[in-house]
Amino acid sequence: MAEEVPDLRLFTTVPPPADRHGYLGVVRQAARLAEEAGFRGALVYSDNNTVDPWVVAQEVLAATTDFAPLVAVQPVYAHPYAVAQRIASYGMLYGRRIALNLVAGGVVGDLTALGDATPHDDRYLRLTEYAQLVSLLLAGAGPVTFEGRYYRARNLPLAPALPAGLAPELYMSGSSEAGRRAAGTLGAVPVRYPVPPGPGTEGDLGGLDGGGVRIGIIARDTDREAWTVAHERFPASRAGRLAQMLARGVSDSEWVARLSAADEFPGGPDSPYWMGPFRTYATFCPYLVGSHEKVEAEIARYLDAGCRTFIMDTARAASDYTATAAAFAGARRRRRRGGPDAAPVGP
Repeated sequence: MAEEVPDLRLFTTVPPPADRHGYLGVVRQAARLAEEAGFRGALVYSDNNTVDPWVVAQEVLAATTDFAPLVAVQPVYAHPYAVAQRIASYGMLYGRRIALNLVAGGVVGDLTALGDATPHDDRYLRLTEYAQLVSLLLAGAGPVTFEGRYYRARNLPLAPALPAGLAPELYMSGSSEAGRRAAGTLGAVPVRYPVPPGPGTEGDLGGLDGGGVRIGIIARDTDREAWTVAHERFPASRAGRLAQMLARGVSDSEWVARLSAADEFPGGPDSPYWMGPFRTYATFCPYLVGSHEKVEAEIARYLDAGCRTFIMDTARAASDYTATAAAFAGARRRRRRGGPDAAPVGP
């Protein structure tokens, strides 16, 4: 069990459906293993090509006792009332809190297929209204009247009511200026895909204070062992590289553009920061790869920069949950010792 830190929020990511046969078991096992390792919850993706995230969220709730599905919510998929009613229903049935990952939508092809041509920054304005209406409905103050540019409601009640103390935590992409503004308006935690911490990146890390990052970890006893595992899991692939380039062409998300332009080792040859899995379309975030000592020191830099939310990539092995929790425990020990690797990073 990971040692407790009051303000640290550690999430995993629910595995995608590789095969419909046995997928429920995969979801349940992943949730149980993550909860046992001390994770706060699990991100549940939402897009045009995956299982309905609310169905998956219910399986996560049913398989755990104190674990929060972090459900990706995008306005084009459901009306704010439908989302509020699902959250309130889960609160009533399970006595549990749902977290929301508020998504504006960055895959232009998916949005076009759904008849949505809203420009990038306007999608964040719409998302802000969306979340505001959901929050008003869940607040339980009575029928809601709301007048916005994108959403309107007249004396709209919510049934069932959300039990007290179960208002959802809000998370949102903070990679673009529009996203950061929306997160500030809503009081949501802005989540980014960070650059490697170190000289020359202090301004970027300084913006992480109170926010979060999306990242993966592979840590072993030695650098060589870690990189052996990394290359086995994420082998170089020309087809994957072409797929990533295609995905870049159909997205208007700023984080996709920034990560797509990054080198494979943007932190230099001695840095554990690795873009390999992203560059081959194997996953959607950077990785920290190296010895326990090196990876823990790098995590400690993010903690020193004020980052308190970490949404980890999908685990590739059952042991990844406890290994990740151990890496964070080691990073916290380093910070308490005040060694040279724990020097604050930021302006």
